[in-house]
Amino acid sequence: MAQYFFHLSDGHEVVIDAEGQTIADPAQIAVYALREARAMISQDALGGRINLDQYIEVRDASAKLVHQLSFRDAVTIS
Repeated sequence: MAQYFFHLSDGHEVVIDAEGQTIADPAQIAVYALREARAMISQDALGGRINLDQYIEVRDASAKLVHQLSFRDAVTIS
């Protein structure tokens, strides 16, 4: 199992995930990031404003970028 950190950014500011998540299967990183992005978007929707310029950067314990997900890619708007 490895530790991964899911930092939230809007291109200007970054909210650091200091705790991280222990994930056994690296193939699940994208699934977890998508679930987290959608959860944040749903909370934003309740507040009446969704910022689709945000994204999640997933970094491993050595701070290497292993995945990135834009909120724009997390949902379909029709």
